Amino acid sequence: MAVASTQVRADCIEATEFPDLSRQYAVMAVPKIVINDRVQFEGALPERQFLDAVLRAVNGGGTPA
Repeated sequence: MAVASTQVRADCIEATEFPDLSRQYAVMAVPKIVINDRVQFEGALPERQFLDAVLRAVNGGGTPA
């Protein structure tokens, strides 16, 4: 999404090199995705579920990160 749109920014963090961030976001598996500090999930999701998570974050829903 970040490659396709200038309105999306993505950061990739190596969890073992940034243990403070790993603890802050409770990283237990990778990939760990946190969207706008609102929605988070671990593991690879099918495209539809990933898009649903993005929409939850944009619309203010989801599990707090």
